[in-house]
Amino acid sequence: MLEKDLVIIGGGPAGLAAAVEAYNNGVRDILILERDKELGGILQQCIHNGFGLHIFGEELTGPEYAARFMAQVEGLGIEFKLNTMVLDISREKGITAVNSEDGLLHLKAKAIVMAMGCRERTRGALNIPGMRPAGIYTAGAAQRFVNMEGYLPGKKVVVLGSGDIGLIMARRMTLEGAEVKMVCELLPYSGGLTRNIVQCLDDYNIPLKLSHTVTDIHGKERVEGITVAKVDDNRKPIRGTEEYVECDTLLLSVGLIPENELSKSVGITIDPVTAGPVVNESMETSVEGIFACGNVVHVHDLVDYVTQESNLAGRCAARYVLDMHPVTEGKTIKIMPGNGVRYVVPHVIRKERLQDENKLFFRVTEEYKQVKIRIKCADEVIRAVKKIKVAPGEMESLELTEEVLKKLGQCDEITVEVVES
Repeated sequence: MLEKDLVIIGGGPAGLAAAVEAYNNGVRDILILERDKELGGILQQCIHNGFGLHIFGEELTGPEYAARFMAQVEGLGIEFKLNTMVLDISREKGITAVNSEDGLLHLKAKAIVMAMGCRERTRGALNIPGMRPAGIYTAGAAQRFVNMEGYLPGKKVVVLGSGDIGLIMARRMTLEGAEVKMVCELLPYSGGLTRNIVQCLDDYNIPLKLSHTVTDIHGKERVEGITVAKVDDNRKPIRGTEEYVECDTLLLSVGLIPENELSKSVGITIDPVTAGPVVNESMETSVEGIFACGNVVHVHDLVDYVTQESNLAGRCAARYVLDMHPVTEGKTIKIMPGNGVRYVVPHVIRKERLQDENKLFFRVTEEYKQVKIRIKCADEVIRAVKKIKVAPGEMESLELTEEVLKKLGQCDEITVEVVES
């Protein structure tokens, strides 16, 4: 049994940031477990720019952003194991992992940070009729083929779903010489960032068909075409609106799911909306001493926000290991999504931690214009911020100012809601 102060599961942007922050807050005995052959996670295949504007104040590509944290991890001498799959964790913070070098590993940690990221929804989640021909990829798989493996998945492409990866791959496939026929989106608004719609679709004259979906896939050995149809308000295809589109490749960008098999197996409470752990203001889960951060908690649109959240998790995990500020069981403030809000993270704030750095992250349920985001305690509005536009594809945040924190001390539950301005 190998004993460690802090074990971090996942060596992507979340795990790296948490490790560096924990080290800088006094914990030296840290081990990162990464199942891939290198650190950096998904950023290694994200060769487009747009990363680091908030954290570093400059535009970086994904590999450049990851490299900055990888250099810090190696410079600080933080231990990591690659090609290592974590099989199981226990409530007593025991970890079972395996790799080809060490064989079966048994570890015992004082604290764990889960930073496993997320995965893409596949065709199986969509129930699209048709055969199972070659040429159907998730957008992330296609991104890896093009950017890391040097393969072009197809020549005539349709993208289903307007998530950020799908938008970016529409541009990437175009730059590599493929013809991107269209991007179809089931909802009446895009699921990606506005800047990606402009830079990836508008700049390349790629059509975005809102309120459309793929209703059939044609071809036996290889995709030969797809049928696209308009959908009604209930997201059901409208008969008579079908259109056949010739293509040899269908890319799916239909949502991301936090990678939470380990979280569920250890008995951590899961938020049914985010599919990630319920966490408190310290990013601690319902199992004491097990923290979570990044896309394993909820899917982020910017890696800079992942880093900020992971810094918090690393800092609080270090504090837990060193037992500098133990928190006794006390009163908590429950944070609930109200009108127009899909979810809020964190889910709960311990009153003993009210003076800690607190920021609420949330997503709205649909596109709104000229609104106020309000925090309410019972019937009292304790903070209101005006927004010109909010959309589900862009995560929003609210700072808990000193004035708000003082009022929160009197609350047992607060609600975040969207109202007309």
